[in-house]
Amino acid sequence: MNEFFRKFAAKTSGMVGSPWAFIAAALVIIIWAVTGPLFNFSDTWQLVINTGTTIVTFLMVFLIQNTQNRDARAIHLKLDELIRSVEQARNRLVDLENMSDEELDALQKEFQAFRERYTHREHTHPG
Repeated sequence: MNEFFRKFAAKTSGMVGSPWAFIAAALVIIIWAVTGPLFNFSDTWQLVINTGTTIVTFLMVFLIQNTQNRDARAIHLKLDELIRSVEQARNRLVDLENMSDEELDALQKEFQAFRERYTHREHTHPG
């Protein structure tokens, strides 16, 4: 089931992220708008587009979230591998996404201080 959904989500995300999907969606909206006078802009006419867009949006949230989670996981693993393979890198940064917010805040402050020292050094000793 997981493999089927992964393939389905990846393929669907690719298709709905294409220019053709946007054009198709725009055409649906245009056709809906043009048919307004034919249906006297009735409540049913409005309900059709509201229901359709709500259903599509609801389903797309899950597909997009699945592909984003998978992409993020792959990127984290690639970065972990790079950190692990660089001798000077701090291995405690591997699996960083599982640190607490407090640990991440402390690490961010450490990098900010490093950047400020580096920037200050570049301005006082250029080249």
